[in-house]
Amino acid sequence: MAGDLLDNRGRGEARWSWPAIHPEGRKFGLISVVVSLGFLFGLDWEIVGWPLLLLSLGVFAFFRDPERVVPQDERLIVAPADGLVSQIAEVELPNELSIDDGTEHTGLAPGKVTRVSIFMSVFDVHINRAPVAGTVRRVIYIPGSFVDAGLDKASEENERQHILIERMDGVKIGFTQIAGLVARRIVPFVKPGDTVGVGQRVGLIRFGSRVDVYLPAGTDSKVLLGQRTIAGETVLAEIGTQKLIEGVAQ
Repeated sequence: MAGDLLDNRGRGEARWSWPAIHPEGRKFGLISVVVSLGFLFGLDWEIVGWPLLLLSLGVFAFFRDPERVVPQDERLIVAPADGLVSQIAEVELPNELSIDDGTEHTGLAPGKVTRVSIFMSVFDVHINRAPVAGTVRRVIYIPGSFVDAGLDKASEENERQHILIERMDGVKIGFTQIAGLVARRIVPFVKPGDTVGVGQRVGLIRFGSRVDVYLPAGTDSKVLLGQRTIAGETVLAEIGTQKLIEGVAQ
């Protein structure tokens, strides 16, 4: 009815609820519970069993997957990750997002752009979301090392996965999931050719990591260094009218 406050699930009220546990994490939590129960009741090693049981709760919490209320404005680029804005810098685009990949779909124009880096600690939600709506054009996985994700060189050295999304107006947004010291696995939920909505889940990184977002040339960041972001909700940037016109003209 008109005037009712609706939450993002379309119900007639907005209220807090326990976040779901993503299926990717349920197996890790259950394994941890089984092992802890084995120490508690099988071996009677309480000094090991109880800490492991607490760790199990931590594993479930790590893979929590809360609902998000996504801004409905086509001009906006939203944060793909929960975490701390650790860097805002002018950088050259990764080759994987700009080189010709042999398909009919071109990459991003080479050159310097603004990169917003979001660092996720083990306490943050690690489900990553699409910063814009559109068609996934590239998903490129690159094996690598596992240096501290907070370091600048992590963008070039660590295990990472580049994703390129093209909006309906032709504007392309690239972002990179980067594994960290503890993370050892990047799990994609999408593939080239998939159509995604803004804020849709596109993947996760296990146990501490970082996501880099490459803003279109001439686009300014609307977040500040040290600010915390919420995936699918925090606005990183706004694509100006001129950019939208250029995208349609391409």
